[in-house]
Amino acid sequence: MADTHPQKPHPQAGHVLLEVVVDTSAGLRAAADNGADRIELCAALGEGGLTPSVGLMRLAAETGCPTRAMIRPRAGDFTYTADELHIMHHDIVAAAACGLEGVVLGANQTSGALDEAALKSLVMHAKAHGLAVALHRSFDLAPDALEALDIALSLGITTLLTSGGGQTAAQGVNGLTALVKRAAGRIEILAGKGITAENIAAILVSGVTSVHASCSAPIPPHDNRAFALGYVNAGMRDTSAQSVAQLKAILTGAGGVS
Repeated sequence: MADTHPQKPHPQAGHVLLEVVVDTSAGLRAAADNGADRIELCAALGEGGLTPSVGLMRLAAETGCPTRAMIRPRAGDFTYTADELHIMHHDIVAAAACGLEGVVLGANQTSGALDEAALKSLVMHAKAHGLAVALHRSFDLAPDALEALDIALSLGITTLLTSGGGQTAAQGVNGLTALVKRAAGRIEILAGKGITAENIAAILVSGVTSVHASCSAPIPPHDNRAFALGYVNAGMRDTSAQSVAQLKAILTGAGGVS
């Protein structure tokens, strides 16, 4: 495994951790320099997030901000073939070699239930390489959230990213509250999906002490020709330094991150 770079300490117990999800080098800098306590590193956030490049993972390690890489080999559902799981195992090794703190992954059966066998193999592989493991929002596909939480605990998963079963975290506050109660501090419940400065206070009522946000804003195309040829999407977004700093300030003011 490659040498890791010095990492910023996590917030103290009882404080609200701010994780920012990014998919570009500019977004990475905006998050790391403006208060993110942890970064989820992806490619193609417009597709829900895919495995980032080795180059981006190495750059993330250099920031000193704890970073977890998305391990997702393709867009679409989370029911994976043997070949796709093989790819994920290799990508986990790459994340460790780049000096990252952890990985973010998920695997489901066609019913939506967690794929325990696939997850066990992935989690064991990640832990063998010294990585923390977060289960992403494929968790919210599970028919029984509390049962799925128990499975995540049994597998030794570190963090559970969830909207509480809602379309957004704000709509899933009741579900988040139930998960926080059931988890009882045994696993990090990371509230995510649609979190903004405007709705964060209502989400914190659930008792979560970690939140996940994109803090993104629209970016205009820099090259009209590239836009005309279809290389640039009119709806492109990237991490906003101002949004990261604003959310961090709210969390700090609410007795959140120190």
